[in-house]
Amino acid sequence: MRARDLAVAYETVSVDSDAMDAARLMAEHRLPALLVVDERGEPKAILPASQMIKMLVPAYVIEDPTLAAVVDEKHADRLCQALAGRRVGDCLPNKAAPLPIADPDDTALEVAALMAQVRSPLVAVAEKVKARPGARESGSTRLLGVITASHLLHELLGAAGALSST
Repeated sequence: MRARDLAVAYETVSVDSDAMDAARLMAEHRLPALLVVDERGEPKAILPASQMIKMLVPAYVIEDPTLAAVVDEKHADRLCQALAGRRVGDCLPNKAAPLPIADPDDTALEVAALMAQVRSPLVAVAEKVKARPGARESGSTRLLGVITASHLLHELLGAAGALSST
């Protein structure tokens, strides 16, 4: 199995997308993360759902989790207001992990190793597009799709005959 064969179409957002819309997209489709792309559609970052959750939790509760027990339900129901007026770029971690991009010819094991190395719930599959001769810019990247950890596990377990038939 090659990365190009495992890649599937996947939801993307831009750095300038509305954070609340991105959170809704994650929630409605039960996505482990979103792929963040630039204006040309090239992969730029991965926004894990756990990072989006972190944006909802007040800093004082992150610093002292015991305070979560004293926040009443009325206030807890308003946590999503923390996303109002924010962009996806505001939600990305300050210390961003390297963007996991697999080459279309990478094997399933290479994809798994990349995913494990950066601890990402998904990997973008993209190919380099060479720049035209004499062009000032270097080549661009064309997104082919995404491989999620759950999809990769399913394919690896299926190939090993380890999936139950129920």
